[in-house]
Amino acid sequence: MSTAMNFSSKAFKPRAPDKGSFPLDHLGECKDFKDKFMKCLRDSSFDNSRCRLQSKDYLQCRMENQLMAKEPLERLGFKDLLEDAPPSPADADSKP
Repeated sequence: MSTAMNFSSKAFKPRAPDKGSFPLDHLGECKDFKDKFMKCLRDSSFDNSRCRLQSKDYLQCRMENQLMAKEPLERLGFKDLLEDAPPSPADADSKP
């Protein structure tokens, strides 16, 4: 008895995920931010809600160094951290 599997002849074409995959920081441009975030996680028993400022700073560094696509921080879940913050230089550049 043969147990061959028949697959469609249509080739699978992989595509990159919409979010969640980005280049590694080979030059260590954001290493200090990453280290602060990881230390915060360890110190808080990996309760990431206590490390949101460090997470925001790390993601900002990655965006500024073209290590991930630029996204408004509000879309990344940091709206509550921005309400009292002064506008960033990137925001000032985009205003007419």
